[in-house]
Amino acid sequence: MSNLKEPNPTLWQGRQSEQQLYLHEKISCTATLPHVMNSTIALLSYACDEGVKRNQGRVGALMGPDAIKGQLSKMPNHLPQETQVSDIGIVECIDTAMEEAQETLAHTITTLLQKNAFPIVFGGGHDMAYGHYNGIKNYLGTTKTIGILNFDAHFDLRSNANGNNSGTPFFQIAHDCKTSNTNFQYLVLGIREDANDRELFKTAKELGVHYIRNEKFNGQHLKNIQNQISEFIHRVDYIYTTIDLDGFSSAYAPGVSAPSPMGFSPDIVLACLETIIHSGKLISVDIAEMNPTYDQDKQTAKLAASLTHYIMHSI
Repeated sequence: MSNLKEPNPTLWQGRQSEQQLYLHEKISCTATLPHVMNSTIALLSYACDEGVKRNQGRVGALMGPDAIKGQLSKMPNHLPQETQVSDIGIVECIDTAMEEAQETLAHTITTLLQKNAFPIVFGGGHDMAYGHYNGIKNYLGTTKTIGILNFDAHFDLRSNANGNNSGTPFFQIAHDCKTSNTNFQYLVLGIREDANDRELFKTAKELGVHYIRNEKFNGQHLKNIQNQISEFIHRVDYIYTTIDLDGFSSAYAPGVSAPSPMGFSPDIVLACLETIIHSGKLISVDIAEMNPTYDQDKQTAKLAASLTHYIMHSI
């Protein structure tokens, strides 16, 4: 049974116009990858929260992609007419087969990049980062360096000695990099001391992880933040950006697997995204941990959709 499902066109609804004023009128549903055109923005769902469950988090993120699409659908379209935007489908986790979902995600990302598409993936648990990264790596080969830039309260560097979950993806990537003798380049923005134990900080130090603590991740320190991001980008060939919605304060993002009022705000993330996008090295993006079960007035879904809207109109 295939775990890559066709997109659901009924999600794309909103105000009607005859000028494609809204994104639901711009976006096409492409059921098969061979029909993805060059220079397409490709929207892909990762409907899986098995990793969250294994990590003892609040389940419900498998419904996150649909919630994000529902809000993105209604937003205005300011894209050039020649820009193609396609919903290419849903990677599902069948039963508890998270690793198979990650493999399908990796294969799909590789195919999209081969077709010169720009992938934006909606999750789903942050375990999708392992599949997403591998898809980029399989496309680029071993001669190019991939920098991972993660907006997150958590390192997600937990050991996978007892199995993989939503807290292990970057530990897994680091281990794979060591095995293949390639550089592990990882920068986390928004790290909280109250969300990571001392062993995780120790692991981050041992792996050479760069990070900015949450108390320094705000507009008052913007210049220093942008300088650190620029220095990181300069060291790598491509940037994979992943946005974990639980890094935001629950004032902005209550609908996540691990909420906290102590997170960061959208304005600093948008400022950083501008720096990342303008570097010309951004190759792919995902948004993780959207959990509509705990959302309030669809606030978190709207935040994720607004971030996507900004990225789509800036790349």
